[in-house]
Amino acid sequence: MEQNNYSRKISERQWNQPDKGELESRREATYIDDIIQKNHIERKLLEHLNGIGTVFDGGAGCGRFSILLAKQGCRVTHFDISQPMIDKAKELAAREGVLDRITFVKGALEDLGDYADRSFDLVISFDAPISYTWPNQERVIGELVRIAKKRIIISVSSRLGSLPYLANPIQKNQFILDEQSDDPFVQWCVANRENLVNGFRFNRENLEKLYDKGLMGGDAEIAEYEKGGTPWCITYAFMPDELERILEGFGVQNIRLSGPGAYGRTLPREILVKIMQDPEQKEAFLDFCYRYDSNPYVCGMGKDNLVAMGEIGL
Repeated sequence: MEQNNYSRKISERQWNQPDKGELESRREATYIDDIIQKNHIERKLLEHLNGIGTVFDGGAGCGRFSILLAKQGCRVTHFDISQPMIDKAKELAAREGVLDRITFVKGALEDLGDYADRSFDLVISFDAPISYTWPNQERVIGELVRIAKKRIIISVSSRLGSLPYLANPIQKNQFILDEQSDDPFVQWCVANRENLVNGFRFNRENLEKLYDKGLMGGDAEIAEYEKGGTPWCITYAFMPDELERILEGFGVQNIRLSGPGAYGRTLPREILVKIMQDPEQKEAFLDFCYRYDSNPYVCGMGKDNLVAMGEIGL
């Protein structure tokens, strides 16, 4: 496979689609797994803001966490590869009254050389942008650690958590909050459910390739990109012990792992929707999800992401 920086080029094209800002900003109103994951990360952040004044949010998207931290009084550098998502983040930050506390920077995680060592009290990167930097994912983690002064919290694609996707073409249907949503992907999932089931064939070879190599995508995505298409990003998925080893190698201490969505993925859609429609049940459910998904024995089976946090220079 030719590498030639294809991961970055494919990511730039994928995330700079004009509608990305609007669609990504609505995910918590559209998908239950996003509600669970974002709630987990929010709790993790708010529990670990002691001594934090400055934050670097790498792959910050539409500002879900940049805005949250700015509202907590932090000065945030919102760094993202996508102009449409930066534009949406600015709009939302202005609406929340924190535009003056956020610096917006368009850039790729592969290029953090402009930032000095230990520039930010807290460095965060959520929803797996690190995984889209293959084959540079370890170097990118090292750079994120380098610019962190006190603490780092990141999420990457989970290899164990991703493996069930390859044996479940309708996995996203489980987490659709409203099947009548005008979200184009929701409409596609609902319309194609029966065809996806009927056309499915278990492919052990594909599963073992991901299990052994951790790589989703490659030659086919490169070919589609070269034809002018917009393929999904080439993605590297991490094992829990691998991520812990990488962080330790860069000097991160007191590392804790969690897997948002590990509990939620065990429940059928009918039950998840029922829970989400009742505020009391929803609050209790998210409380328990946070406790369950923070258990290190299930961290690898988070719905999409493997979360890691650790301290710098203890």
